Parts: sequence; structure tokens; C-alpha cells
Amino acid sequence: MATYGATIAWERHGETFTDNRYSRAHRWTFDGCIEVRASSSAHVVPLPYSAEDAVDPEEAFIASLSSCHMLWFLSLAAKQGFCVDSYTDTAEGVMEKNAEGRLAMTVVTLRPHVVFSREKQPALGELEALHHRAHDECFIANSVKTEVRCVPVLG
Repeated sequence: MATYGATIAWERHGETFTDNRYSRAHRWTFDGCIEVRASSSAHVVPLPYSAEDAVDPEEAFIASLSSCHMLWFLSLAAKQGFCVDSYTDTAEGVMEKNAEGRLAMTVVTLRPHVVFSREKQPALGELEALHHRAHDECFIANSVKTEVRCVPVLG
């Protein structure tokens, strides 16, 4: 078992607040010193009360799924003797009403493009199997109800 943490901090900077017209910009701090600017999505809370130049929870959710999948994929590829030179994922999430009628991130589609080098190259079936296993092993994917799709980008 392991425990993970983050500090999320927001402050009112003179706004009235009770009129619901306040900045949603805040900070995420990890490992005591790594700071990320965060905010609500402008799709949820209109500008100027959201910060476009900050990460919103929906983007972070997608990124955590993608990152976890990638880290498992890289580990599994290395164990099978495939040399990965680069891995790029243009992941996308869909927010819509779920079966219970509540807004939720219902589908996240990962679109990893992996570049391999050296003589040993995975066949299409091996590549698909690596992604399937990475998905099965991903702690984050195992923790959510969201459908997570993986559509590898070839070429």
C-alpha cells in the first residue's frame, strides 16, 4: 500500500465572493515544491472567472490516465526488448451525461504514437497486446468508471 498527496490552495483576492464572481484560479503543489497553476475549465465557469492558462481538473484527469498508460507501456516494451525512442499521446475526453443523468467524463480516448528504434520492432499484434496490457495494469484506469479507449497511431 502507498499513500499519495497533493496540496490544493485557493485564496480570495478582494472579490465579494458571495455574488459568485470570483477567480477560480488556484495552485496544486506536489511533493512539497512542484507547483502547477490550476483553474476551473472555461467550459464550466466562464472567463474571466476561470484562467485559460491553467490546468483544469478535466484536463488533469485525462493527463493522469494517459500518463499512467504510457508509463506502463514503456515498462512493458522495455521488458520485451523493444527500444522506444518517443511516445506522444493526443488524448481526449468527452464530458456528457452518464447513465445516471449526471455530468461525467464518460469516455477518454488515448491516441499514442510510439516510435521504436533498433532491429527489434513490434508487429501490429504485439503493439496492440502491449497497449492492452498497459491498460489492464494502469492504476488510474483501474480506479475509474470512465470508458478508456486506446487507439494507437501507426506510422
